[in-house]
Amino acid sequence: MLDAPLQDMPGDAELVEQARAAIAALNAKYAHDPFLFLHRARVWNEGEGAWIGRERKRGKLADLNAFLRSGARTPFGVVEGSADGLAETRYVIVLDADTRLPRDTARALVAAMAHPLNAPVLNQDGSRVAEGYGLLQPRVSAALAPENASRYQRLCSGEPGIDPYTRAEHDVYQTLFGEGSFIGKGIYDLEVFERTLHGRFPDDRVLSHDLLEGCHVRSGLLDDVQLHEACPARYSDDVGRRHRWIRGDWQLAGWLGARVPAAGGRRLPNPLSPLSRWKLFDNLRRSLVAPVLSALLLLCWTQLEGPAFWSAAVLAIFFLPVFFQALIRLAGKAHDVTLRQHLLNWAQDTRSGVVRATLDVSFLPHEAWYSLDAIVRSAWRLGVSRRHLLAWTASSLSRSSTDLESNWHNMTFAPAFAIGTALLLSFANPPALFTAAPLLLLWFLSPVVAWWISLPVKQPAPAIDAGQRRFLHTLARRTWAFFEDHVGPEDNWLPPDNMQEHPAPRVAHRTSPTNLGLALLASLSAWDFGYATTADLLARTRATLQTMGRMERHRGHFYHWYDTRSLAPLLPMVVSTADSGNLAAHLLTLAAGLEQLADRPTASGRALDGIGDTLDIVDELAGAGLGPLR
Repeated sequence: MLDAPLQDMPGDAELVEQARAAIAALNAKYAHDPFLFLHRARVWNEGEGAWIGRERKRGKLADLNAFLRSGARTPFGVVEGSADGLAETRYVIVLDADTRLPRDTARALVAAMAHPLNAPVLNQDGSRVAEGYGLLQPRVSAALAPENASRYQRLCSGEPGIDPYTRAEHDVYQTLFGEGSFIGKGIYDLEVFERTLHGRFPDDRVLSHDLLEGCHVRSGLLDDVQLHEACPARYSDDVGRRHRWIRGDWQLAGWLGARVPAAGGRRLPNPLSPLSRWKLFDNLRRSLVAPVLSALLLLCWTQLEGPAFWSAAVLAIFFLPVFFQALIRLAGKAHDVTLRQHLLNWAQDTRSGVVRATLDVSFLPHEAWYSLDAIVRSAWRLGVSRRHLLAWTASSLSRSSTDLESNWHNMTFAPAFAIGTALLLSFANPPALFTAAPLLLLWFLSPVVAWWISLPVKQPAPAIDAGQRRFLHTLARRTWAFFEDHVGPEDNWLPPDNMQEHPAPRVAHRTSPTNLGLALLASLSAWDFGYATTADLLARTRATLQTMGRMERHRGHFYHWYDTRSLAPLLPMVVSTADSGNLAAHLLTLAAGLEQLADRPTASGRALDGIGDTLDIVDELAGAGLGPLR
């Protein structure tokens, strides 16, 4: 639900009812009502001038915790599902909408939290966890880029880094001090979380609450447990979320002093450890890197002798880490990787690192501008207006335009800064203009670069010559020959697992769910290649599906192995999740293919192509004297 001028907007009720009905359907399908839907009504926020969810995500967690501990339903206008047993909840796993939780990850998170060595121990006044962990943060890696991903998304997805917000792969704090940093995705001890944080923070003040909560509850990094998160497709989208992060970080500057803001307008002694305060300060320092480097380059060109040397020194900040990382990777060849493959991987990784560093240099003025803009906005809102301190747009909703004009408009400062610097140097230090010219040109064109790397990349179709095409088609025809010969009435139209040719021909009359799916798709593929008619495809598919309907199953799942002649499950009678998943994917693909049959022409050149593939094999066998096709 977005911020709105009214508490209830048109379409809200329908959306909530759709979600409620979906949860009710899931609970009807599965025993013990495992699913619960909680919907918070909007509340009026004077600072935002709109109806919003109370305290954003922080308020959402607080309301959820109160519901779990005491059953408090006041914030929730709709509750669908049973709340029985929730009072015994020990841990809560919190994720963002774009975070993917791999299978068994939740189990690993709970196991780590329940380990005795990780048990949280509060300090004397109960204001923070002094030992153990009240919260564990798993490693968050970049998800694989989709097929039509932009260059920027592929660059970010190519290798997880050490971004403190999105890709916490390595945490220097955990390594040196045994304490990590919470980035909003992890598992926390419900009781400890509420005891240390309930009523501690002032309302309408805390935007980036994750790190602050992790400092109180003491967060640990689980390096061997991994979540996946998609990277932004556009550079402008990434900039938008970083701008929000910087605003949130500077709104926490009040927690660096001896006394901190608290609920009810009070100021209390700061319970945070020196390490936690350093983490907060380090975020502020990081937001000043781009402005300081931009100012440093300007100072080098206008005030210092040897501008080329000083320019190279500043650029080394970007490129030296890439150089040292390349050396480390070059020396770190795995024993099971060939030298050629190692060098290819090393070259690709090094190229990506150089490209990332070059982009960082290209966008330096723009990043300096939006960093200063976020800092000034935070200072104004904290010290003067007291409004829009909770201004936030979810990443999934902040999709920027991909046209070139929008990029020029959003990044106006960078080309303006380049032109202004060139004019300044032409009067103040003309010789330095030659040194600065490459960077100034790069900055001037940075909107074009941002636009280009944000465009979706169309993958070129592989170039296959006539010889390769003939090889692939004859291979397909030989593969179909196996299914054509062995999937028949003798085996109840089920595919045998394999056929042994030596020392004597023998067919393994057993099959698995994966084999069933492959046989069904083989018939569909044979129709595509022209090896089978539409009637053949439908007849074979119908016969196989009818047999599958007679086979014994466990809760809808096929067993791992069956005898193809008796249809009896083979011992041990187990269900394979891999087999079930493969069969499900094959059936979905088969359904999509069969639905397209009605729109395909009855007569086409496929049959002639199929005959041609068969004749090619006959020609090969005749020339080699190898006997028949089958």
